[in-house]
This record gives sequence, C-alpha cells and structure tokens, in this order.
Amino acid sequence: MQFPDYRPRRLRASDMFRRMIRETVLTPDDLILPVFATGGKNVKNPVASMPGHNQLSVDNIVTRVREARELGIPAVMVFGIPDKKDPLGTGAYAKDGIVQKAVSAIKQKVEGIAVITDVCLCQYMDHGHCGMVEKGEIDNDGTLDLLARTALSHANAGADMVAPSDMMDGRIGIIRESLDEEGHTRIPVMSYAAKYCSAYYGPFRDAAHSAPQFGDRRTYQMDPANALEAVREATLDVEEGADIIMVKPALPYLDIIYRLREEFDLPVAAYNVSGEYAMIKAAEKMGWIDGEKVMMETLISIKRAGADMILTYFAMDAAKALRNS
Repeated sequence: MQFPDYRPRRLRASDMFRRMIRETVLTPDDLILPVFATGGKNVKNPVASMPGHNQLSVDNIVTRVREARELGIPAVMVFGIPDKKDPLGTGAYAKDGIVQKAVSAIKQKVEGIAVITDVCLCQYMDHGHCGMVEKGEIDNDGTLDLLARTALSHANAGADMVAPSDMMDGRIGIIRESLDEEGHTRIPVMSYAAKYCSAYYGPFRDAAHSAPQFGDRRTYQMDPANALEAVREATLDVEEGADIIMVKPALPYLDIIYRLREEFDLPVAAYNVSGEYAMIKAAEKMGWIDGEKVMMETLISIKRAGADMILTYFAMDAAKALRNS
C-alpha cells in the first residue's frame, strides 16, 4: 500500500469511522477496584499520596463497593490494615481478621460484584516483609503454610477469588491444594506471577502501612531488568494451578504484559499501581496535563498490550468517564 492510492486519514475523518475501526475498546468490565479495609466504624482516613482513596472501615467499604457495582465495575480487590502486627502475621488468617470481616460484609450486603482478596503477609508482619524472617532471611518454605491458611480463611469468609502477591516460590501449588482439600474447588487463584521490585509502590505502602522495617524485597520480588524470568515465573504458577496470571506494575512493564499474553492462553491481569496513579494525579493538580485524558490513554495502553483485566485506582473515575462518553 502506497500513497496516494492508500490514504490512512480517510478512516480517521469522522467519529463514526474512528469508532468502527477502533482496535482496542475499554469498558468497565475490564476494571477491578482496590479498596483498603481498616477497623472501627464510620472511618474514612484519606491517603494523602493517593487522592480520592481512603482507608475505610467495613461499613464504608460496603458503601464504596456498592458505588463501584452501580458504575458497572465487576470486581473489587480487598486489602487489609490490621490493628496489630506480629512476627507470624496472625491477623492475615484470623477468622475475625479485617479482610475476613470486610469480605463477609460485602457478600452479605452487596450483590452482583466479585470480591477478590490480596493474599500476603506484609501488612500483618511486624517487620513488614511478605514472609517469615529467620536470622535476617526470608524463610520461603516456612511461609507457605501461612499463605495457604490466609487464602483458605478468605475463601471461608466468602471471597470469590484469592490473589497471592507475596512472590514466595511454590505458594500457588500449596494454596490450590489447601482450597481443594477444604471443598473450595471453584475458587480461582489470580497469581501475581510477575511482580517486580518496583519504586512505584510507595503510595500503596503508605496506605497499607506495609513498608519493610529493614532491607528491601529484592530477594523475592523480580529484578526490573529481567523479562525472560517473568516467563519462567508465570510458567511455574500456571503449572501449579493459577487461573489468572498478573503483571505488576503495569506501565513500566507493558512489554511483559505483551510477552505473557503471547506465551499463555490464560487470562492476563495487570496492576496499574499506586505510583502510576499518584504521578498522574499530581501532574493534573499542577495543571500540567489533562488528567482524565491521560488516565484513559494509560488504561487503553495497558489493555492494548494484552491485559484482559486491569486492577487500577482509576477504576471509579474511568467507569464514570466511560459512562459520560
């Protein structure tokens, strides 16, 4: 095809033509809203680095989830902020833990929306790491049982899906086995398969009070320089029983989303993380960008790269923008 016989602008000349040939379409069905559950009643603690998001008590979580459902968002991801922490992260798998309470309340009071739970220990450990610590080192194998207990407690509370984010080797297999043994064979597992050791998580750590108290997470989260390792990580999780594989963060790793989409025939999720959200919100506040347009362009890019679903703090804003358009 050569100019002037072929003129690409012919099909850009009108809104109708542009809509007819649009290759990537974003809808509220693509979005998952993260929410932060904390104790108390009528609590709404703003997260300064994440404008529009709050630590919410269970009653306010229910209200937030109901609003998301009314906007057509099909799922929420629940993160917990416990009242206390300890070396074994017992709050993560306690029957009356904050996530368990939030899940139970949502399932009782809001119909028509899926509840996914983050399965990790960092918010519940007094040292802030995602696994047990022995002599200053992360005890991978010793952590697996705690993760399985956490996932099972979420399923018992009514979660529709569990999402392990810890990056311990072998955790998908033991979680799948634990769920199946207790009769939760229908509960899918969304694996944070390629979770990078990223500087983009800062605002989330403020919101969830989950920053490590010593060292960092480079021994279990992935090196940002690596791509083939993501395929190996995802392969392990798929072989252990993952139903959905996730890439986190999204924007700096669009190539990884594309690579996993090409490699696997399972659904691929992407997490548009807190730092990505905060940067756009901050630039919008300064008047440097059109926040809504950049938000939509960002989400489209993630879907275009191959994501079937996007966890994003923009979920409510994006669903409203899609409704208005």
